[in-house]
Amino acid sequence: MKFHHSDTVRYLSFDIFPPEVIQAVFTRQGGISPEPWNSLNVGGTVGDERHCVRENRQRAFRALGRDPQSLFDVWQVHSADVVLANAPHASLEERVELKADAILTDNPAVTLFMRFADCTPILLHDPVRRAVGIIHAGWVGTLKQAAGEAVRAMTAAYGSRPADIRAAIGPSIGPDHYEVGPEVEEQARYVFGSDSEALFQSRPGSARLHFDLWAANTLSLRRAGVEQIEVAGLCTACHPEDWYSHRAQHGKTGRFGALIALA
Repeated sequence: MKFHHSDTVRYLSFDIFPPEVIQAVFTRQGGISPEPWNSLNVGGTVGDERHCVRENRQRAFRALGRDPQSLFDVWQVHSADVVLANAPHASLEERVELKADAILTDNPAVTLFMRFADCTPILLHDPVRRAVGIIHAGWVGTLKQAAGEAVRAMTAAYGSRPADIRAAIGPSIGPDHYEVGPEVEEQARYVFGSDSEALFQSRPGSARLHFDLWAANTLSLRRAGVEQIEVAGLCTACHPEDWYSHRAQHGKTGRFGALIALA
């Protein structure tokens, strides 16, 4: 895992992926949005001006040498639904209609893109079948095992072997900040069974358990057969200089972007 700068844009890349995979999780640094979205906000539904979001997204794409017209994204709805991106979006209307939380492609002309502010970014690459994927997993998507569903979809669509797939889990809210209620605990124990014990922590002074999204998504990936996994281990609530955090900033914040593409 390394941080990089391209002009003013600061972003994170993962060591687990080879050079032919173009990948980044962008920090909030290097954009033009004013407070409270300062500065590289790529979320279009959080109150920021549209022209700022558009310029920020273009800066992010330029930082990785990708054409903004290669973008493929979806309306993220906390699901485990997977969309195959065979080509970049043909129109804005097409983008609005697509609701999902995982996208896959084997087309180098496509750049997969998603937005985050505490939920977990997960990137996938199959070096054998030459396919990539991106996943958005908050607690709902995590308990729906969106990561595992994306791996199974990659297997069905491209003939991928899970053992060949490499995965990276990006910055999200960490277990030190992520208090959850009994409904989350109950569902997690149902989904993960005896393995759920390792997903919860007790913290001094907190009456509620803390949930580990990184460990839960790692478990989902391993259950799906993925063996090669890199975890950033960076908490968005702990590092507001780099990441937007919906919880730490009480909902008044932006969204940082993540992308992946084949060179």
